[in-house]
Amino acid sequence: MQDTIDPEACTTMAEVRAGVDAVDRALVALLARRFGYMDAAARIKPERAHVRDEARKAQVIANACRHAREAGIPEEPIGEIWDRLVEASIAYEFEAFDRR
Repeated sequence: MQDTIDPEACTTMAEVRAGVDAVDRALVALLARRFGYMDAAARIKPERAHVRDEARKAQVIANACRHAREAGIPEEPIGEIWDRLVEASIAYEFEAFDRR
């Protein structure tokens, strides 16, 4: 994201949009890496029943909410986003487990 300026320095909507687009590209790259860990989990877990772990799901969402709070951004929508992310990750991991 070196080609963008800090949000505080934006003076035009074109700069804001370019920054948002750069962040979105970076987020997708990070999500691809996260889903790579789901591939690893599917390879490592010995049984399909181990894919869904509600305690771990709760921990991941709580961590995201805490990080949001620490960053000064709205905690509730971050929790909702992470709930969907974790559910998508679980579904992906089931598919990866079934492919092996």
